[in-house]
Amino acid sequence: MELSPTHKKHIAIIDDNADIRESLAELLELADYVVSAYSSADAAFRDISADYPGVLVSDLRMPGMDGMSFLKLMQQTDPELPIIMITGHGDIQTAVEAIRLGAYDFIAKPFQREGMLETVNRAMEKRYLVMENRALKKSLQTDTANAVVGQSLPMQALKAKISKLAQADVSTLIHGETGTGKELVARNLHEQSQRRDGPFVAINCGALPESMMEAELFGHEAGAFTDAKKVRQGKFEFAHLGTIFLDEIESIPLSLAVKILRVLQERKIERLGGNASIDVDIRVIAATKSDLKAMAERGDFREDLYYRLNVVQLFLPPLRQRGEDILHLFRFFMTKAAERYSLPLPALPLDTIDTLMQHDWPGNVRELINMADRYVLTDMLLDQQSLDSWQEPSQPLSLPNMMEQYEQRLIEQALSQAQGSIKQTYEALGIPRKTLYDKLTKYGIDRHHFREE
Repeated sequence: MELSPTHKKHIAIIDDNADIRESLAELLELADYVVSAYSSADAAFRDISADYPGVLVSDLRMPGMDGMSFLKLMQQTDPELPIIMITGHGDIQTAVEAIRLGAYDFIAKPFQREGMLETVNRAMEKRYLVMENRALKKSLQTDTANAVVGQSLPMQALKAKISKLAQADVSTLIHGETGTGKELVARNLHEQSQRRDGPFVAINCGALPESMMEAELFGHEAGAFTDAKKVRQGKFEFAHLGTIFLDEIESIPLSLAVKILRVLQERKIERLGGNASIDVDIRVIAATKSDLKAMAERGDFREDLYYRLNVVQLFLPPLRQRGEDILHLFRFFMTKAAERYSLPLPALPLDTIDTLMQHDWPGNVRELINMADRYVLTDMLLDQQSLDSWQEPSQPLSLPNMMEQYEQRLIEQALSQAQGSIKQTYEALGIPRKTLYDKLTKYGIDRHHFREE
C-alpha cells in the first residue's frame, strides 16, 4: 500500500560504525524518511517507546548491548515493532536466530541500496498498518457507539456544525442520500445537546402505513378506534424533554402535515380520539433525501411545514465526495466486525484497496459497512465485479463456477495459513508445484498478499 502523503516515515539507525550510520541516513533521508541515528543500542532503547511510529535498523555486533540483546528488549517493549538486523557474512546463523525471535528481516553486509530500501519500505508499510489498527481499536474503545467517523474536510466541517447546532435547540432539517448516516447525525445532535438525558425517539415515516401514522405519532385514547383497547402515548409525547427524529419526512401525507405543524408552532399535541391538549417539550429533527422545497412548490409538501422544519439545515456529503475517508472507514468497520464476530482482522491487499477507492458507493456508508462485514466473514478478495454484484442480483452460478469459487477459496486459505509459502501451500493442498502455479495464474492470486510482513 502507499502511505498517506501526510504520514511521516520514521526510522532509527543503531550502529557503532559512523560511516555506516551516515551512509544509511543519507540513503533513507533521500527516500523521505525522518532519520534518528544512534551509536549504541543503550541510547536507542532509552528513546524508543511502544508507540514509535517507524522502523528500526540495527547492527548485530556492537560493543555494550549487542543487536540480539537489543532485539529481545524491544520485543518486550513492542513485539510488533519491525526491527531489521544488519549482519556480516559470519553471523548469518545468528541473524536467522534473530528472525526466529521476532526480527522483521536481516540484511548481510555489504548491502545493496535498492535491497535495503525495499526491505525498509515493506517494514514501514507493516508498521503503518499496525499503528492505524491500534488507533482504530482505541477509537472503538473511547468513542460512543454513535460517533461520526471521518477526517476528510467535508466531515470535519460537518462535525463542527453538529457541535455548534447541538446547543441551538432549534428544528433542524438534514439532507442526505440513502445511507449517508442521517440518523447518526441526529443522534449526535441529541447527545451533544442539553437534552442528552432525555429520550431520543427515531421514527421512519416512510416505513409507516398512512393509516397508522397519526396514531403512531400522536397516540390515542381508549376506544378511539376498534383495536384501541387502552390509552397509548404517541412518539411526540414519548419524546418529551428529549428529541424526536422524523426520517423520510417527505413521506408525511398532506392531511397529517397540519397536525405536525401545530406541534412545531405550539408544542402541543392531541391524542387520536381525545380533546385535551398535552404540552410537549421536544426538539424536532427531520431528515430527507428529497428536495422538499421543490416538493412544496409542486404542492406535494406543505410549504409552511417546510419552513418550520427548515430553521437550520445540515447537508451530508455522499461517500464518493469523501475519498479520504473510504479506506479509514472500511478499516474502522472491519475492526468492529472482527470484534463482533470474534474473527481475525483480514489483510487488505493493494488491488482490494484500489477497488475500494475506485468504487462509487451508491449505497454510501451503509453499503460500506455491509461490505466490511462481508469481507471479515468471508475473507474474500474484493474486485469491482464482486462490488457490483453486491448491488445488483447476479445470475445463479453454474456448478463449475461454484466449484471454481470454492477451489479459489481453499487456495487462498492455504496460502494464508502458509503465510505465502509456495512449498507449504502445495504440500498442504496435496497438489504438484506446477499445478499450484497454474491455479494462481488462473485465479489472479498473488501469493505476496499473504505474506506476514
